[in-house]
Amino acid sequence: MSLQDGHKTRTTYPGENVNMNYRSVATAWLLALCSLAVPCLAQEPSSVPDTRHGDEMIASYFGRQTSQLEDTCLEDIDSLEQWEKQRQRQRDRLLQMLGLDPMPARTDLKPVITGRTEHEQFTVEKIQFQSRPGLYVTGNLYIPKNRPGPLPAILYVCGHGQVKIDGVSYGAKAHYQHHGGWFARNGYVCLTIDTLQLGEIEGIHHGTYRENMWWWVNRGYTPAGVEAWNCVRSLDYLQSREEADGDRLGVTGRSGGGAYSWWIAAIDERIKTAVPVAGITDLRNHVVDGCVEGHCDCMYMVNTYRWDYAMVAALVAPRPLLISNTDRDRIFPVDGVYRTYQKVRRIYELYDAGDKLALHITSGAHKDTQELRVHAFRWFNFHLQDGKTDLLETTAVKFFQPHQLKVFTELPADQRNTRIHEDFVPTAATPPVVESLAAWQQQADSWKRQLEEKSFRGWPGRTGPPRLETMTDEDVGDVTVRVFEFESQQGIRLPLIMAHRKDLEKPALLVLNVLDEDHWNAMLANYGHSFVSVQKLATGGIPAADKQSWLAEQKMFQNTDWAMVYFPPRGVGPTAWNPDAFKRNQHRRRFYLLGQTLDGMRCWDVRRAIQALRSKVPAPLWLQSHGPMAGIALYASLFEKDIPRLDLYDLPTTHRQGPFLLNVRQVLDMPQAVAMAAENSRVILYQPDDRAWEYVRQTSTRLAWDAKQFQFRMPPAP
Repeated sequence: MSLQDGHKTRTTYPGENVNMNYRSVATAWLLALCSLAVPCLAQEPSSVPDTRHGDEMIASYFGRQTSQLEDTCLEDIDSLEQWEKQRQRQRDRLLQMLGLDPMPARTDLKPVITGRTEHEQFTVEKIQFQSRPGLYVTGNLYIPKNRPGPLPAILYVCGHGQVKIDGVSYGAKAHYQHHGGWFARNGYVCLTIDTLQLGEIEGIHHGTYRENMWWWVNRGYTPAGVEAWNCVRSLDYLQSREEADGDRLGVTGRSGGGAYSWWIAAIDERIKTAVPVAGITDLRNHVVDGCVEGHCDCMYMVNTYRWDYAMVAALVAPRPLLISNTDRDRIFPVDGVYRTYQKVRRIYELYDAGDKLALHITSGAHKDTQELRVHAFRWFNFHLQDGKTDLLETTAVKFFQPHQLKVFTELPADQRNTRIHEDFVPTAATPPVVESLAAWQQQADSWKRQLEEKSFRGWPGRTGPPRLETMTDEDVGDVTVRVFEFESQQGIRLPLIMAHRKDLEKPALLVLNVLDEDHWNAMLANYGHSFVSVQKLATGGIPAADKQSWLAEQKMFQNTDWAMVYFPPRGVGPTAWNPDAFKRNQHRRRFYLLGQTLDGMRCWDVRRAIQALRSKVPAPLWLQSHGPMAGIALYASLFEKDIPRLDLYDLPTTHRQGPFLLNVRQVLDMPQAVAMAAENSRVILYQPDDRAWEYVRQTSTRLAWDAKQFQFRMPPAP
């Protein structure tokens, strides 16, 4: 038998599996001008990269962003009238961020009692129901034997305490059984439910944490939404039972169950009082202090509206709320718990309900202790049993073996628990091809507004073009390289490397190459062996020289009046941070907690690079990039005017392959984004023609675009 705390981090985690060809960013132009093939790079940087600058930059960024959100959380609320005006809107937003807007249909629960286990004071019913078809909830219903009538009922939501014997999961309810028994012996009906991940049917909580399922972010999916929905349906079930008083419902749980207690108390008014235990703290603890690294995805909403967590707590007001924690909890630190309490207290005081909010801190680490439960119990007694203040005479004891509480003898074949992330949040269907230019413009404008609202809300507000500072100007042979720097947003300073023929004073064209790490190294292989200014940007060694590519690059400059501009967005090249796969993944999750994504903010960086270049060099500007970074360049082009051409290599056919943008699949998918770009820019895809792009072709035909607006070309030889 093993007992596992799902919040404990592992020592190693799988990183992203990147397997792609390296190729020169100038390949398209070289093929057209020189017909020269460019070989792939065969060597990684020769030394471990120095990421101190990138680490300091991103840490400062996360600190500033966190400060902005915590400073604005509830600060505009000065009166009860102000709060009441926005309370419903904020509740609706929370439902959106949990993936519950629109709310799923309340389908038949199809409850089944599969067995009973007896205690001299109470009966335990082993139950299962379907919160939606195929989404099974397993639980134990504790019913006192001596009851004068319907009793107040508690929904106990389990945390990450797994009980597994010989590979068979008995659910977290077996671990947390002492709570249900304690409630039953003190005059409550108690429904204890398993979590999605640690139930008898084992789903997934760790999609972004360790499973590399970053497409969850595109869908706006979080398992927190599933847990919240299962709680909603659990209340439906409790209200269907004659033993329970459906007007006297409370909720509690610890750790993960503490978090789910917050979700259900905030979104469902049927909860009359709540005691979340070790289930909430503020953004500062999660993002700046690193608590995110110890939490799976079920702890977080998709933070589209950029909340600090006091906003969730405020939605419980003015109903009785006891916030309970220990003083040495490393994943819910007491300082953040106290800051959250202080902010929400203002809202309770506006209701003149300060006595209905309390903070309970006991000594100890992140553990399920008796001391935590005593105050919780007395809180429920007072608020659900007419001010009862009797001393407690029993303690929380585990009475049963795990097999006595198990619901299923055989798991149902129609279960969707293990793949509920695939359809819990609906995605936008492929739209019909428009019939007119007016209809197309209306559709495209709607998509753009939704992207600004749902995907790019974390972009800074309107501002002028950034100042492009010249750092170095260097000639080697017939090539000039100029290194610039600009500030994409406060504290995010990024380089631009411009190369052109030595005697070229006014470029006829700027080709902005948006680089991922592979193509940053390809640029270093070309320029890093000749230009000191480029060498200084390398955080590690310089890759082996790609002589053939460098000769082709020089020949291109001899034959054109073009300037090639190389741009690594944040986290690439000179601003790369800790290369450890686990640490990099947790940084991506930090963006997510702040209502952003790394890809979304790189899209902002590309926009700012375009603006900075245009402020310095008045020439037409094309964009070029590869793989998911090509998708980032594509989206940047939708929000900047006058981009004549996009050259996109190996562009993903769907966002499931990246880039990962908050909620983007609730709006559109990659073919629709390409169609939006192709209306104003010539889009060339360097990849095999694929039926996935049929929507773009049909739109182009229907709207009579020039045949050159959307093209396929064979990708260059590796």
